[in-house]
Amino acid sequence: MQKLVLLAILLSLAGSAQAGTPAAVDIPTDDKPLQAVVYRPEGVGPFPAIIALHDCDGLRGRTGRVRIANEDWGQRLSGAGFVVLFPDSHASRGIAQQCSIKAKKIRPDRERVADARAARDWLQRQDFVRKDRISLLGWGNGGIAALSAARPSLEPDDDRPDFRSAVALYPGCRRLGDTAWSSRVPTLILIGALDNWTPAKHCEDMVRNARGRSAQVVIVKYRGAHHAFDHDNVPVKYRRKVAFAPDAPGRVTVGTNAEARADALKRVPQWLSR
Repeated sequence: MQKLVLLAILLSLAGSAQAGTPAAVDIPTDDKPLQAVVYRPEGVGPFPAIIALHDCDGLRGRTGRVRIANEDWGQRLSGAGFVVLFPDSHASRGIAQQCSIKAKKIRPDRERVADARAARDWLQRQDFVRKDRISLLGWGNGGIAALSAARPSLEPDDDRPDFRSAVALYPGCRRLGDTAWSSRVPTLILIGALDNWTPAKHCEDMVRNARGRSAQVVIVKYRGAHHAFDHDNVPVKYRRKVAFAPDAPGRVTVGTNAEARADALKRVPQWLSR
């Protein structure tokens, strides 16, 4: 009996160690395979799923490990019962960070939307995923991609379920607003009031102009928060050589805001659970 109890404990600990650990996958496309990592909850499912779109720094750091901020969200959301799939738009194309590049080779409204659609197709072929509960989540440049993929003009032309909802953290909204953005799915935008990289004003204008021709869109502006407010324990600091910084000379402020981070960690899974 004691041996059986010990075995059960060891199996339980092994399962806990695997929970939240990302697995590398290759997603088929018409071109090269799209590299990705997937975080899965414990159990067999099927589970709701999230396509998580990294920012302009990319999914992985210089060592090849998933960046801490992406890892944090992947583990938290899989722990909350979601399958979380991070397509690696950069490494799949042999490209490094794009934050300091003006002539970007990977556009959020083109290549990254294609990546989101390929990720949706892959998820809907998995037995452990609920095909009707796949949502979008993006940060910065990935937030632009999430908002772009949610536009009515990009609704899938197949008979499978569409994206269920979308969340964008500190996306750049100026160009989206200039092209009369609206969404076909419920959309949440979280942004800092002090963000001087992707100013909140552009997102507020975009959301206001979309009223009456869009699905539900909610914007939350966090007082005292800068860009990347959801990162854990990062002191507010200057980041330089940012290609599209609104103010010269390409310098912006980034860093944690504890209150905004805590709210986002609660609000995002609540929105995606609807």
